[in-house]
Amino acid sequence: MQTVDIGDERLDARYQVVLDRLSARPSVSIPAACGGWTETNATYRFFRSRRVEADDVLAPHSQATLKRIAEHPVVLIPQDTTEIEVTRPEQQMTGAGPLNDESRLGFYDHVLLAITPERIPLGVIDADIWARDLEEFRRNQREKQEDPRAKAKKDRARTIEEKESLRWLEGYRRACTVAERCPDTQIVAMSDSEGDVYECFEEATRPDGPKKADWIVRACQNRGLCGAYPQVYRRLREQLASTRVLGTMDVEVHANTPKIPSDRKRNQPRSARTATVTIRATRVKVRGPQRPGGRARDVALNAILVREEDPPQGEEPLEWLLLTSLPIKSFKQVRQVIEYYCCRWEIEIYFRVLKSGCKVEERQFEDAERYLPCLALYMVVAWRVMYVMMMGRECPEMSCEEILSEDEWKAVYTVVRGESLPEEPPTLGEMVLLIARLGGHLGRTHDEPPGPKAMWIGMQRMMDLALAWRTFGPGAAARRRRKKCV
Repeated sequence: MQTVDIGDERLDARYQVVLDRLSARPSVSIPAACGGWTETNATYRFFRSRRVEADDVLAPHSQATLKRIAEHPVVLIPQDTTEIEVTRPEQQMTGAGPLNDESRLGFYDHVLLAITPERIPLGVIDADIWARDLEEFRRNQREKQEDPRAKAKKDRARTIEEKESLRWLEGYRRACTVAERCPDTQIVAMSDSEGDVYECFEEATRPDGPKKADWIVRACQNRGLCGAYPQVYRRLREQLASTRVLGTMDVEVHANTPKIPSDRKRNQPRSARTATVTIRATRVKVRGPQRPGGRARDVALNAILVREEDPPQGEEPLEWLLLTSLPIKSFKQVRQVIEYYCCRWEIEIYFRVLKSGCKVEERQFEDAERYLPCLALYMVVAWRVMYVMMMGRECPEMSCEEILSEDEWKAVYTVVRGESLPEEPPTLGEMVLLIARLGGHLGRTHDEPPGPKAMWIGMQRMMDLALAWRTFGPGAAARRRRKKCV
């Protein structure tokens, strides 16, 4: 919060108080998180202020994130979009728009999350939050039903600036800005198959302009190729499938349970497992597609095919077609690209913490102008929950006081361990396990590391215990006397 600047000192101060209160108890309602009616009213008045916008709320966190990025040699920036559903049977939120149909109202939140290759989240770089226009949505749905081919032709005639997919191009440009501001850090922007947008490839391979970030995109389209290839291999997947297998590796497949049924392959249900995949890689030149005003220029890029040859019975085989600017001259380099892409799952965990842990879809507001700054604030809260969890996994020997306050760790240690405090602060790894036990994690030898749910519940209880420690714990009476004298 060192760089917070909303334009009013009182709002700056109130922002820090609101962030403190809501981060202490992210899962409960705003009135329950605040200390009484006066503070609750002040919190809602903060979100109601015309000066407070979502970008202002997120700005100081994003600036602090840039400082953390500059401390690392390699930083990955996955970008993705999640639905924020705010459908209310009793009252419709003004400013919300339709999601996949008119019965579900809400917003789309497109986030750029900075993480290290060790999967430690450094913070949110940027977030684009928008709602669809209801009348335009109805018109598009009507045209699609009346004549799907005419609708598809009309969509192809639109420029990228007229499409929702512009967010992927703007996200990559934002990653390039980060690369400029952190010149000693290699920035790798990542997208799933929705980010397979040709204009992004054009932007990334353009020789002029600002410094370019490296990138990895999971391909969705089987694009046409150009150049000296046999006629039978004129498509991307066929060309890769014809190359030799470089080797195999094991990939962790995460469980997927889609909220909305879909025929799209990427939205099919799957169980968690470890998949053994074959790996192929080659450099290709992709033929530019037709765009308004003519055909786009051809671009050369590296391609990797990751395929599960023998999936479990009843499971769809894992298959990733990755396009990238990173080198693939050796099998080690190819493996690194795949390992980087596997880190993209962290943004899915972040969305889970934001929606299930911070319960942003349950916040009661009448209109978007009040709701969106609140959503931006909880995006900072969700990052801290993930940060503590992953730091405990990757840096367990670090002192817990690097992350937790003295009141926090002492209160948790005393309650969970039931012992007198140690002379030296415990390690972060030990404290994360103790916090997770407050959230229901059993901590048995064969158990997995604490997940996000155990952490957000445990951290909420930790903040309550820390408050009690400050109020009633050792030295509390002396602190009250000193405060009274002042």
